[in-house]
Amino acid sequence: MKKVVITGIGAVTPLADNFHDSWKLVKAGTSGIDGITKFDCSNLKWRVAGEIKKFNPEQYLTKKEILHLDPFIHYSTSAALMAIEDSSLLTNHSSLVSGGAIIGSSRGGITTIEKAIKGTVPDLRTERSGVPLYRAGVESGLSPSSAQRLSSYLMPSTTISMAASHIAQKIGIKGPCLGISNACASGTNAIGEAFRMIRYGQAGLILAGGTDAPLCGFCIQGYGSSGALSRNFSRPFDRERDGFVLAEGACVLVLEEYSAALKRNARIYGEIIGYSNTTDAFHITKPDMEGEARAMLTALEDAGIEPAMVDYINAHGTSTLIGDKTEAAAIKKVFKDRCDVPVSSIKSMTGHMLAASGAFETACTVMSIQEGVIPPTINISGKDPECDINVITEKTEITMDIAISNSFGFGGVNAVLVLKKKKN
Repeated sequence: MKKVVITGIGAVTPLADNFHDSWKLVKAGTSGIDGITKFDCSNLKWRVAGEIKKFNPEQYLTKKEILHLDPFIHYSTSAALMAIEDSSLLTNHSSLVSGGAIIGSSRGGITTIEKAIKGTVPDLRTERSGVPLYRAGVESGLSPSSAQRLSSYLMPSTTISMAASHIAQKIGIKGPCLGISNACASGTNAIGEAFRMIRYGQAGLILAGGTDAPLCGFCIQGYGSSGALSRNFSRPFDRERDGFVLAEGACVLVLEEYSAALKRNARIYGEIIGYSNTTDAFHITKPDMEGEARAMLTALEDAGIEPAMVDYINAHGTSTLIGDKTEAAAIKKVFKDRCDVPVSSIKSMTGHMLAASGAFETACTVMSIQEGVIPPTINISGKDPECDINVITEKTEITMDIAISNSFGFGGVNAVLVLKKKKN
């Protein structure tokens, strides 16, 4: 089996328009959550989100691409191009052509779909700076009139696999190309499946990550009516938590076979040494402690290490009542007497970016290992006694070698990655 390393990272998050600035703000415990501005939410109970504010897609996409593609593709393509630049692969075109792209998304082009259903269509006559304005049609249902006809780009631009496909098209990648939709685990699954392909010699280099742009009325009302959304803050493991805060973003990593990375003198952020993809077979929305524990143990077994060797856990930590309690119980089951293993949740700062969260948290975890820094879990005024684990609430410097990153999703899907420090 081949070793798999991370050599490039790109991201667009509610914190910043690039990964390294986002990571600095994560370490500082800065929140990217604020009131919703992207649509009128005055008639809704849930009015906060993790919106992307400082981002100009024209840096990475043409005006035509911006017009025809959903924002989840804007974000993933931009993050992929940033990751390539970060990995110093711009001058190594042959590696990219033979490489692959695997991108996860939970909701795909939901924003564009919502606009189509509401009867809004791009008005090319009023298009400015590559960003389309929309003229209103019917408020519900679809109209057969030519004025409200659906765009010919609606289906391809909202398809989940188009995130990976457009990256491949933009860069010239001709190897494996997959779109993965596995709820909130999608981004972590994308990285894990890319890891497996490289590990077993099916590819030498893959761009992998997650992207979602779910900030629209459909998603806010849908998640809200299920009881999953907070009305104020993301506060994982806090006794007053009331749900997660929906957010948008993308993160893409360059995964590369170790010897090839060494040959081109690439900067190596860290190594992926284990991965699990399991399901609870339990419930559509309720998580299962046994299933989450099994996912962590399976990933550690895949990495060939014992729980005692883990120095840090980047939790899924969404801030839902049942989710945090279940994950805490699963961690205690896996680590038994080691209830002091440090745990933190980055979603306390970014909100839940769905597929993008797993990818971004993987990137932050590898940076934690490399720099010896555990970012804080913010907004905790008092820890839930049912979440009796070592939740870190202040930036903490420790020496670490191995960490895991958890992602769990609706339907009982689980993905866990094991990461290790790797020196050039």
